[in-house]
Amino acid sequence: MAHLTAAVDVLVVEDDPQMGVMLKRGLLAEGYAVTLLADGVRALIHADDQRPQIAVLDVMLPGMSGFELCRRLREMDPAIRVLMLTARDDVDDRVHGLDAGADDYLVKPFEFRELAARLRALQRRDAGSVPVRLTVGGVTLDSVKRDTEVDGQALHLSPKEFALLLALMARAGATVTRDEILGDVWGTTSHADPNLVDQYVSYLRRKLNHAHARIAIRNERGIGFRLVAMT
Repeated sequence: MAHLTAAVDVLVVEDDPQMGVMLKRGLLAEGYAVTLLADGVRALIHADDQRPQIAVLDVMLPGMSGFELCRRLREMDPAIRVLMLTARDDVDDRVHGLDAGADDYLVKPFEFRELAARLRALQRRDAGSVPVRLTVGGVTLDSVKRDTEVDGQALHLSPKEFALLLALMARAGATVTRDEILGDVWGTTSHADPNLVDQYVSYLRRKLNHAHARIAIRNERGIGFRLVAMT
């Protein structure tokens, strides 16, 4: 059994009751916090409210296909990791899922230990790219627990605000271009309005100022934004 330093939130969306129970029991035994749902619409509502770090999605779901759910989850939170499950070992299915934003694909039937190993690999991928905890000017961001504090007090951010703050804090002191922010936060540079960046920077600044955070987001005209600690 794996021992995780913090309970990672996993959303499992599987309409086969037997498979769903098996996945939930196995993941709980691995130390994850697990929510099991059976349809895509309810899963999307849950994800919007609870911000899971990992989603395990069956391709064939009532209400919304796993492909569409994956795409919507990725739009909602570009940092989420998605593992898709399918009963068909079909190249077109795998390509469709990866194009929708899936990080990995597993064909049924499979042994649970393989699924667990793939989830651990997804977590290592995150751990290798950004430190788990970032602190700048009294603002602390935990990229695993997905929470933020200002001088020890919780700061509640939307998924996009959190992803924006993560992008800026990970490069604190350096200018982050609008295209880099669009890629990190929205997962694209071609289908998102660049004005969204300015809009969400404004939202984030307002929350940081209200919390008396000792950091500032500087506008580098014509380029992007730079996060700095205030002295």
